[in-house]
Amino acid sequence: MNPLKKLLGQTAVYGLPTIVGRLLNYFLVPLYTGVFENTSDYGVISELYAWVAFLIVLLTFGMETAFFKFLNEKEDKEKVFRNSFVTVLGINVLFFLLLLIFSQTIANSMGYPENSEFIMILGFVVCIDAITAIPMAKLRAQNKAKRFATIHFSAIAVNIGLNLFFMLVLFNPDEPMEGVLFILIANLLSSSVKVIGTYKDFIGLKLAIDFELARSMLKYAFPLAIAGFAGIANETLDRVLMKPLLVGTGKTTTEALAEVGIYSAVYKLAMIVTIFLQAYRYAAEPFFFSQNKNKDRNKLYAKIMNYFIAAVCIVFLGVALNIDIFKYFIQNEAYWEGLGVVPILLIANVFLGIYFNQSIWYKLSGQTRFGAYIAIGGMTITVLINVIFIPIYGYWASAWATLIVYGLQMIASYWLGQKYYPIKYNLRKFGLYFGFALFLFFITYLVNMDPNKFTWAKFFFHNSLILGYIGVVWFIEKPSGKKPDLPSTENVITS
Repeated sequence: MNPLKKLLGQTAVYGLPTIVGRLLNYFLVPLYTGVFENTSDYGVISELYAWVAFLIVLLTFGMETAFFKFLNEKEDKEKVFRNSFVTVLGINVLFFLLLLIFSQTIANSMGYPENSEFIMILGFVVCIDAITAIPMAKLRAQNKAKRFATIHFSAIAVNIGLNLFFMLVLFNPDEPMEGVLFILIANLLSSSVKVIGTYKDFIGLKLAIDFELARSMLKYAFPLAIAGFAGIANETLDRVLMKPLLVGTGKTTTEALAEVGIYSAVYKLAMIVTIFLQAYRYAAEPFFFSQNKNKDRNKLYAKIMNYFIAAVCIVFLGVALNIDIFKYFIQNEAYWEGLGVVPILLIANVFLGIYFNQSIWYKLSGQTRFGAYIAIGGMTITVLINVIFIPIYGYWASAWATLIVYGLQMIASYWLGQKYYPIKYNLRKFGLYFGFALFLFFITYLVNMDPNKFTWAKFFFHNSLILGYIGVVWFIEKPSGKKPDLPSTENVITS
């Protein structure tokens, strides 16, 4: 099969549950912003889940990528799985034991001394999600798309169903912390569905591991864990820092949490690009490793980059030019004051997607330390910009920090990649696709149309520009009819 078609098919198969799932979870945003009367209450949820993002990256410890890497190199596929699974299991057991001891101390330091149960429930959630990441990765390696999708959709259905029941039937708006607890319990029960769906891997698990293989995998994964941790810091650290930094300027805790809530709500709109990226990542990572022995792999990677940049730019235009429609995902108009940062965050996530696509060079070459260097550098800049400018500009500083850091990481990854693992990307097409998208975006401001007010004239004008962009991309990338000589490879782990 043509590998480009294979990647597209796998993105659709493995990405569909992610895209649909994220879109369904998107409907929780209008639910939360509707039932919580104060933006500060939603700020509590946002702050807690910012920590969840950190911990899941830390507790999977880069072993998901290591699993795919070694799966394509070792004959004993089951041994690779067992080593990955037991390693992640051990890390999470240790983490949870520490959490049992220090949960109250952590709750006190976060400003929730009367709600230490928040910490314990979140600990359960992140451990379950981290531990089941490897069995879920195994399903992708086995091409068991139906089972993967069933587990994924079931967990989402449980989460949404319980949220609707808890928040619309049981929740008392006068007790907002009760609502936070309901949301966490719903998340815990939905995460448990993944354990049920992969129970065979738990029942048949042998704790014996190959220490030499485990050491090699950890050596490969450790820089990825550092890179992942620093990378998620770039994405979520602003919401962790915002409350203490704003309180330090004289704002009350409630006022600071209100800004966290507003920023987090509008950030969800920008994450539509990230949803596409996550769907693509599920298919791309194992696909790229499977093509590592293909002599024409670099041509293939460059071609994929062309399509990818065009696709994320289309998503950027689709959201940015229809923000007056997408804003209704946020039910409470009090959050709409933050809509101005959405285009900034959308462009930032375009850069993030390109950076992710480039990052395959250090994963394929085994030079994962460079991923750690890039991510740590980005995290350092993120902290500096946020610490200096949040007290002055609030969440606007966080949005610009995100854009600057992702842009710099994209450039750094390209420069290092060309030096250590050259892939001849088409920079002219990148400039054309990205530059043309920005040009169309700024045209909408030149015609002096209110970006927050819907009119049919504006709707047709904006979306005709998007169709025009798609037409240009199609004209440039249209199939020539000649089939490229790019053989695919298959690497499947046996049950």
